[in-house]
Amino acid sequence: MPTPSPPLVPEYGPLAGVRVLESARFVAGPWAATYLGEFGAQVVHVEGPPFEPPYADATRTLRPLLTDPVSGTSVSESWVQYSRNKLSVGLDVRQPAGREVFLDLLDRSDIWIESSRPGTYDKLGLSDATVWERNPALTIVHVSGYGRTGDPARIGAPSYDLTAQAYSGFLGLQGRPDPDPPMRAGTALNDTVTGLASATAGLMGYIHAQRTGRGQAVDVAQYEVFFILLENLALDYFMRGVVRTRHGTGHPRLHPYDVHRAGDGWVVVAAPTPEAWSRLRDLIGFSDPAYDDRDYRLAHREPVDAAIARYCAERTRDELEEAGRVHDVAIARVYDIADIAHDAHYRARGMFLEWDDPVAGRVKGPGVAPKFSETPGGVWRGAPWLGQDNRSVLGDLLGYPESRIESLYRSGVLGEDPPPKVDPRPETP
Repeated sequence: MPTPSPPLVPEYGPLAGVRVLESARFVAGPWAATYLGEFGAQVVHVEGPPFEPPYADATRTLRPLLTDPVSGTSVSESWVQYSRNKLSVGLDVRQPAGREVFLDLLDRSDIWIESSRPGTYDKLGLSDATVWERNPALTIVHVSGYGRTGDPARIGAPSYDLTAQAYSGFLGLQGRPDPDPPMRAGTALNDTVTGLASATAGLMGYIHAQRTGRGQAVDVAQYEVFFILLENLALDYFMRGVVRTRHGTGHPRLHPYDVHRAGDGWVVVAAPTPEAWSRLRDLIGFSDPAYDDRDYRLAHREPVDAAIARYCAERTRDELEEAGRVHDVAIARVYDIADIAHDAHYRARGMFLEWDDPVAGRVKGPGVAPKFSETPGGVWRGAPWLGQDNRSVLGDLLGYPESRIESLYRSGVLGEDPPPKVDPRPETP
């Protein structure tokens, strides 16, 4: 009796058994699939030609690069981070045979995540209606900059993390007041938050499909994800006519809630509630009772800010954090990655992991969050090279015979680009 093939993905995490097809590019969509994969979903990443540099997915070559010392092959740090736990299929869906393979993959999927400009897949003969004819229970997650409906001039416009930060209103709130320019987030924050929202939306659709047997499409617009996270920005305008602007490091409605310089770096001090203010006031020796009124304190910030600044300047970050713990005041140093790497709490929580990347070799990066008590997530493999799993996915998952797979290679429908140290087609004994 033949030995059964090992599963394509080990069984772990709360999403074990959920099948995700991802054909997205450039952070937001791919990050959604990566997040699901870190909690056990089987994620198949489909990437079209060219099956060599420059790749269709520019994430593979974003700087900075990691270089394997043995082969000399390089891969983007971003790709190593955003594509771990995935299976890779190099597939040209522009060809009829490629579309048929893609539809076969969708037949066996619960969620499809894509991030093309609206209308792209319709032109390829892969509209939502066509896909649902094959798999009526499929949840389709469309990720785009401006959404699939609305002003035609916006729908077709190019969008990246920075443009979504700007159009959402988020960028206009970051930084010091005019004439200083707005300050973007230090990372691709909109992309990653959009990825989390897309992953959540995909699971919502999956739950609905499990209950009803009917799939649906989810229209994720990057700017909208940030817009709904801007607290009461819209209420401020529609109800009171307030156009909120940049406020520097402080908070427009909460005080004290700011960044201060310690003797050896920066800390934040946060006392947004009456109880927290009372404890901070006693700690820094501020005695004017007028400032116990929140509105008065907001309107007359300078004396309190000066008192906090003096207190912080005379102490190190360690001393300030210790004082905060003793007096139950929220004081925390502003961490950089070097601080994080040496922090005992990060280590105790398992927020650093090492894993083997098939191109870069042994790497170390962030762990998985949040933590599940019974079915924790994890990292079971590194980010795949292009087409690394063509044969296993088409053979084991779709049941294609070797002859059909070879034919797809010969016609250019399938492709791969292994690093030099990998033999992509080992001889069978």
